[in-house]
Amino acid sequence: MELNLLSHLPKLSTWTKAFTASLVAAAALSTSAFAASPETTGAGKPVELNASSAAAFLDQFFTQDEVKPLYVGASVVIVKDGQVLAEKGYGVADQTSGKPVDPASTEFRVASVSKTFTAVAVMQLVEQGKIKLDDNYLTYLPGYKQDNPFDQPVTIEDLLTHTSGFEVRDIQADDMGPNYVGKRLEMDAYAQSHMPPVVREPGTSYMYDNFAYLLLGLIVQKVSGEPFETYMTKHVFQPLGMANSSFLLDGHIKDNLATGYTAAGQALPVYDFNPTVLPQGGMLSTAEDIGKFMIAFLNGGASGSSRILADQTVQSMEQYRSSIHPLLPNTTYGFEAPFQIPGAGASSKIITKAGDMTDFSSYLFLIPEQHVGVFLTYNKQGALRNLFYPQFISAFYPQYAAQADFPAYKPQSADELDRFAGYYADIRAKVLVSAVNEGQGELTISDSYLGPRTLHQVDDNLFIDDLTKQFTAFQLDKDGKANYMKEPYLNPLGYEKKGDDPAGFADVGEDHPYAPYIYMLQSLGHYPNDGTQLFHPEAGVTRGDFVQHVLATSGVTAAEQPQYSFTDIKGLPSAPYIQLAFAIGMVKGDGQGKFHPEQVITRQEAAVMLQRVFALQYPSIIFNDVKLSGTTDAWAVSAVQMMVALGIYGPEIQPAADGSVDFHSKAALSNEEEAAIMYTLILQPTDQLIANLQNSGKSEAAAPNAASDAA
Repeated sequence: MELNLLSHLPKLSTWTKAFTASLVAAAALSTSAFAASPETTGAGKPVELNASSAAAFLDQFFTQDEVKPLYVGASVVIVKDGQVLAEKGYGVADQTSGKPVDPASTEFRVASVSKTFTAVAVMQLVEQGKIKLDDNYLTYLPGYKQDNPFDQPVTIEDLLTHTSGFEVRDIQADDMGPNYVGKRLEMDAYAQSHMPPVVREPGTSYMYDNFAYLLLGLIVQKVSGEPFETYMTKHVFQPLGMANSSFLLDGHIKDNLATGYTAAGQALPVYDFNPTVLPQGGMLSTAEDIGKFMIAFLNGGASGSSRILADQTVQSMEQYRSSIHPLLPNTTYGFEAPFQIPGAGASSKIITKAGDMTDFSSYLFLIPEQHVGVFLTYNKQGALRNLFYPQFISAFYPQYAAQADFPAYKPQSADELDRFAGYYADIRAKVLVSAVNEGQGELTISDSYLGPRTLHQVDDNLFIDDLTKQFTAFQLDKDGKANYMKEPYLNPLGYEKKGDDPAGFADVGEDHPYAPYIYMLQSLGHYPNDGTQLFHPEAGVTRGDFVQHVLATSGVTAAEQPQYSFTDIKGLPSAPYIQLAFAIGMVKGDGQGKFHPEQVITRQEAAVMLQRVFALQYPSIIFNDVKLSGTTDAWAVSAVQMMVALGIYGPEIQPAADGSVDFHSKAALSNEEEAAIMYTLILQPTDQLIANLQNSGKSEAAAPNAASDAA
């Protein structure tokens, strides 16, 4: 399970990273982004994988300078042809005690690797005829109701392959903590109270779906008549001799649990969840135990005299059921595609499962045709696996990293390419946005991490990124228009959905200077898509609305609270957002218990609110040399300097000949300028701007990432 405060996402926009960091500080938890994809590796002469070479590879890998900072303790097992080739621990299970990692006994939270085991349980019941993959899953959950406006029901297979079409439902920060240790909270009650509606046609799109696997675990429990954790122990763990694996945090499992560390190195106290048993991510295990599972799975489901699956079932779990292109498979029953290797794509010959908690990360990958399995787990969330996987493949099985061979392909015409153009927002987190444009017969893509780059067409719906050398693919609807995109950098575990064609507003025509910003937000659903409505572009934005709009476009939801820190916000739609903003230090109020939510906000006030969040990413000293003109109050100067340096403003603000910028700091913030701010928070590659600024030693105004005609 990918557990972060805003849900696990491979890449967050810089603004969202900064906002998340504020949440982390408030909750004493940490989140981190999925690491960048593996470096380019090519097909070279392989090393034979045996006990000696496996051990040597591990020792060499874990002593690399770039690897050492990425783990506190790590445990790894490599199996081949039914034998353990290497099983080793590195680092410590706990920094305070210095206890070394023991691959046989040190327990790790394997997070979403749990899903593989939940899928095994489901497939056992499929073998027994108690579950059918093409059945409506609600058949097995009597009394459950779900809003599904589509003719197609959600099937068991849809749940297994992350193609349910559900609205996002993830475990949230307040569903985990030390306060849950020792308590028993049931899956059934949690599931019924959190049931998502179906918002996309089932079976048509890929969104990493924790809730789907919670439901699968609940179905296993109801169909088998046994508590899920009991079923797993009796029918999976015990037959394989996995005595150190459980979905419950108790007994020797708890005693041997490694201390978890955030990506920033902060040790976390032992915690548990609501619900207590998490089929989607609550399994605890050791490298040795996972090695036993891999041996059995690669042996057709059998280990010695025990069998957990029929050989035919294992083969069915190895087959990709969802893909956007042959070079970019998505999911099998219980597994997902490996990391893309530049120029090669993601091999359909390899099945994997990644897992993340706030303080643990894991990676399991199998190469069935080689009878090889590898499991890596470590007690510090982060990118260790992103380095491990390509190095292992390059060393032992470089054929899976061979560059894809494309026959001479004639790229499509500009008119044909235009069907791909638009704004795409990640299904799981709308704040992850890519802008795709057609110009002069080629596509460009831009996002808040890598900025703009060219996409070269190599197949009808497949493009190679000129910068990363990785593939991006599009899914077409029945009319031949792009409706989804799979892009490997922001989120390899799901699709981005293309926004609707914006209708505009009656008072914002296509030639309006702020139209591109406003239309993008309208395309992605942040504004009503009704061309008869008025936008009032020059009207002022209130303090309360600004806080709500900025946080909502960042993918944040805020619930009504029984009490508020300000006396003048209760009953307002913005009140929950203002309270959240206060909790993370984004707003402070007037010092007399009031926030004045209905007062129009000035541009410099808005800048200060944003700076309080960005300060965790970018210290104000970075912007000291930014030249300002016009009038800015002293208390807002550093915030306005940051806004100017990062290009967080609209087209009416232009640098003067001497490089100085008049931010119009004391002017009211208008609807149109707020739209430009929200646009740039989502799409401006601010990390690159900061790097360029630091490398150049100059602090100059950045040009806003001007919206184009992507929509």
